[in-house]
Amino acid sequence: MSAWFQTAGNNFYQAFLYADRYKLYLEGLQVTLTVTIAAIIFGTIMGIILALMKISSVKILRFISIVYIDFIRGTPTMVQLLIAYLVIFTSPDTSKMMVAIFAFSCNSAAYIAEIIRSGIISVDKGQHEAGRSLGLSKSQTMINIIMPQAIRMILPTYASEFIVLVKETAIVGYIGLADLTKVQSVITSRTYEAFFPLIIIALIYLGVTTVLSKLFAAMERKLNEHDKR
Repeated sequence: MSAWFQTAGNNFYQAFLYADRYKLYLEGLQVTLTVTIAAIIFGTIMGIILALMKISSVKILRFISIVYIDFIRGTPTMVQLLIAYLVIFTSPDTSKMMVAIFAFSCNSAAYIAEIIRSGIISVDKGQHEAGRSLGLSKSQTMINIIMPQAIRMILPTYASEFIVLVKETAIVGYIGLADLTKVQSVITSRTYEAFFPLIIIALIYLGVTTVLSKLFAAMERKLNEHDKR
C-alpha cells in the first residue's frame, strides 16, 4: 500500500510540480478563459442581432437568421473551428487565438440568439401594448420594457450556455492553441502517465464552472430581490 502511495505521490509531483509544470496549467487556463470570455461577449452581441432579425417582420432578415442558426446548430463545433482555421483565415500570420475566438463567437451566437428570442416572445404581449400606449416607440418598448423582463427569464439558460462554452473550448488544441486540454496532452507525453494530468485539468474545469454557476445564481437572486421591491 505504501508503495502505491509513493508511486502516486511521485506521479503527482511529475505531473504538477516538477520543472514548474503548474505554470503550464495556469497558461492553459488563461487561454481557455480568454477564448471563452471573448466568445461569450461577441457571441452575445451577435446573438442579440440574430434574435431581433428572427422576430423581425422583414422576411429577408428572418431568412438569413434562420439559415445561420440552423447551419451552426446542425454542424459540429469541431467542423466550424476547422472551417475558420483552414478556409476563412488561411494566412499563416493569423493569430490562432483570434481564429478560436471567431469560431466560438459564431457558434455561441446561434445558441444565444435562440435563448434571447425565446425570452422575448415569452414576455406577455400586453407589455408591448402597454409600452406603445405610453407613447414609446417600438424600439424604446423593446429596450425599456421587454428586454429587462426577457433577461430575467433567460438568465439560467444563458448561464448554462456560458458553462457549456467553457468546456467546448477544449477542442482548440486541434488548431495548435495550448489550452488546458492541450497542456494535459503535452505533460502526459513527457511523463508517460495520464491519470494526474487529466485529474488536474478536470478539477480546474470543475472549479471554473462552479464559480460561474455561483456567480450567475447570485445574479439571479439579486434580480429576484429587485423584483420583490
